[in-house]
Amino acid sequence: MSAPLRPRPAAPHGPAASRDRADIGAFVAPRLLTVGVIGAGRVGAVLGAALAAAGHRVVAVTGGSGASSARLALLLPEVPRRPVAAVAHAAADLLLIAVPDDALAGVVADLADRGALRPGQVVAHTSGAHGLAVLGPAAEVGARPLALHPAMTFTGTPDDLARLVGISYGVTAPAELRPFAARLVADLGGVPEWVAESDRPLYHAALAHGANHLVTLVNEATDRLRDAGVDRPEKVLAPLLRAALENALRLGDDALTGPVSRGDAGTVQQHLARLAATAPESVPAYLALARRTADRAIAAGRLRPVDAQSLLGVLADSGREVAA
Repeated sequence: MSAPLRPRPAAPHGPAASRDRADIGAFVAPRLLTVGVIGAGRVGAVLGAALAAAGHRVVAVTGGSGASSARLALLLPEVPRRPVAAVAHAAADLLLIAVPDDALAGVVADLADRGALRPGQVVAHTSGAHGLAVLGPAAEVGARPLALHPAMTFTGTPDDLARLVGISYGVTAPAELRPFAARLVADLGGVPEWVAESDRPLYHAALAHGANHLVTLVNEATDRLRDAGVDRPEKVLAPLLRAALENALRLGDDALTGPVSRGDAGTVQQHLARLAATAPESVPAYLALARRTADRAIAAGRLRPVDAQSLLGVLADSGREVAA
């Protein structure tokens, strides 16, 4: 396991602070930042703790729910909890906004309307789906916008800090802010992946499709094994799924095995019949994934079109039955 981020010396104050500044292209930023965090969910609390471990001064954070309080007690126990506007005022250098995607625009607009943001302050959000446009109200008052999304799943516990080392961050930034963003990501132990504004939805869709739907798929397989009388489905699945994931990441479509890649229409038909009788709610997902798997297998040359005809017929017939 990678070692957690090591603390750095506390940020200097007064004249020493002005000497310890880095000229980042057209943007001048302190080497050690004064940071506020809005949103003490799993992502915000962990990134706040990682910034503190890197030596930055996290001076204020929001969070009043029971779950947020518990996370902050573990990850940022000495950081004062403040209202949203007060956190923004305290974040002299970097305001990190880690709220749900659909809430982000409202939070940014409210902060700008209330005069809580200032020129030169970096206002960063952690949403994968949004880029810089959602930070428009902040930019209009002179703040510097930054989209900074960690490509990782979070538990909201100290264990997450070790997992941050080496991960990618989907970053969208104005040209003059790119060196600062790269340095900030390096402080978090990560690597920047530069994503164009127009590509943010596609970038995020890819991550959600892979990670979130993987959880659903694994749990679907676990449930169906229990239906088949397997007492410990996780024991059966763990080595198989780990190997499949590693092979897929290494080999791409060449990692594909199983009845669809072989064109075994009879086997797939048996699967669908038993699923329809036992767990009909699983049939649409099985059909959609089988169709997409067949398409990729044919395109990759793993399945000849002539061998796929019977299989595609079974999938089409079952699809019509589901629709009816």
